Amino acid sequence: MFFNLKSLRLLIAMVVIVLSGSFAFSCSGGVGGEVASGENAPRIVDLDTVSGRQSLDSVTAESWLLVEASTGYPIYGKDWNRRLPPASLTKMMTCILALENGADKMDDTISITEDVFLAKNSRVRLNDAYLMKNLLVEMMLLSDNDAAFAIAKHIAGDTLKFCKLMNQKARELNMTRTHFANPNGIPNDSNYSTAQDLMHLMTYCMRDPRFAKIVGTVEEDIPLADGRHIPSKNTNRLLEEYEGCIGVKTGFINSSGGCLAVAARRDGVTLYLVLLKSRYGRRFSEAPLILDYGFNVVKAAKQKTTN
Repeated sequence: MFFNLKSLRLLIAMVVIVLSGSFAFSCSGGVGGEVASGENAPRIVDLDTVSGRQSLDSVTAESWLLVEASTGYPIYGKDWNRRLPPASLTKMMTCILALENGADKMDDTISITEDVFLAKNSRVRLNDAYLMKNLLVEMMLLSDNDAAFAIAKHIAGDTLKFCKLMNQKARELNMTRTHFANPNGIPNDSNYSTAQDLMHLMTYCMRDPRFAKIVGTVEEDIPLADGRHIPSKNTNRLLEEYEGCIGVKTGFINSSGGCLAVAARRDGVTLYLVLLKSRYGRRFSEAPLILDYGFNVVKAAKQKTTN
């Protein structure tokens, strides 16, 4: 059975969302709401009894947040407001700004010049040239750092001006504990965010069908301007490994650990998860545990209200 939006909103609003200790989100405020005491919150499902709850104790991620996508209501999380390096989840902002500010530039040719060939650990190479629409796919599928530099320069003239656009957009999206210092998430003490803020960003980005199409692509041959085609496979393994996964972005640097923003849809319910600072190699096994539990919570709440 599929829920309509009104029914699902009421359902999720009645579920207690335990975050840490005795605190829970205020469902009236959604993701951006104030915290309220879990002891006094309305409850139709005991979250500790839902299948999969105990498996969450093994999650190494230091900060994460799971929400029901259509309502924005949180289901579960941990230290969701802690500032941490977002690594390449930063590229979600770069991509959406390119789509919104460069709609008339998608067929422009962008060359990888010396001033944007900085990370040198990317797949793009000096003097390669791409149409911007193809370079966006390269950036998001392969998490290409120099592609992000090149896109930022093409949109704003230089990366510093582009970062101003990033931080302006962050303020518009109520990302109050976020600051961007570069377009790709490479190590920088001034590049930080939170699971909650990145949830705001992911939710906004996934409303754009152009963004959703890119991050939901498993594999694509990316053309260069000289006619070559290079096969590219998405770094998000869950697109193939987790039933219902529809995106969105991976990230890793030493200071951030494993990061992941992921969306999954089953039986008419879509869940969004942001996971930060997971131990190396664990994010792709931990995210399914959290998502499975989230789907189980919704199912349990549905059964409780229909019995």
